[in-house]
Amino acid sequence: MEKLIVLGTGYAMATRCYNTCFALKQGQEYLLVDAGGGNGILNQLQKASIPFAQIRHLIVTHEHCDHLLGVVWVVRKIGTMMQSGAYAGEFHIWCHGELVPTIQTICSLTLQKKITNLFGKQIVFHAVADGDTADVLRQQVTFFDIHSTKAMQYGFTMEANGKKLTCLGDEPYNPLCERYVQGSDWLLCEAFCLYADRETFKPYEKHHSTVREACQLAQQLNVPHLVLWHTEDTTYPQRKETYTAEGKQFYTGDLYVPYDLETILL
Repeated sequence: MEKLIVLGTGYAMATRCYNTCFALKQGQEYLLVDAGGGNGILNQLQKASIPFAQIRHLIVTHEHCDHLLGVVWVVRKIGTMMQSGAYAGEFHIWCHGELVPTIQTICSLTLQKKITNLFGKQIVFHAVADGDTADVLRQQVTFFDIHSTKAMQYGFTMEANGKKLTCLGDEPYNPLCERYVQGSDWLLCEAFCLYADRETFKPYEKHHSTVREACQLAQQLNVPHLVLWHTEDTTYPQRKETYTAEGKQFYTGDLYVPYDLETILL
């Protein structure tokens, strides 16, 4: 993968930014990871100049509404394009096995049959298990169970421009995932708020971590590049400055605290 396009950086109830999701670009094609909580994903993709006809794969990490409900709009858009001949080939959706029927059920209740009839034909679902590998945009992706304390959730590792990129999902790192995470060059990690603001935002009650803890983790794992997102949005205007300042106290690598629609070269 050549670049990471940040589509959203906020937590579930964010209003100042979109819910956390992103795209990875390889050549002229894209892998979308989660889709946020609604049709705002269409706006974010348009603003990022990502053509729907070139989105070939979608990874859905888990069932929470801020990651899942935008998937319906992506399926609707791509399915409509398939019907009109504007999307050639197959669109692949990757997620853990329990999530496949959930996505298909929501789509069947909200979309026309002419679109859901494409399931298993041009729209192909792949149920993955812990440790499964797959070829996605000519790169090997390994999926892993993050051992969520809430709903079942999967992260993944893959090659990014010759480096190992790991997405931890939206919960703190579990040591049970060490064999997948170790050796990562890029770590994509949630950080709900500043450690200094933990009493205000109560990240631990939501099974999230703070900037300090995410940076301490990356330092401990010797990860050279760290991306932080899935944050509260009250401090969004000054988030990059304040999160970076706190993070640099605990992490010596390259720290990225992106705003929505930023692009990171990998």
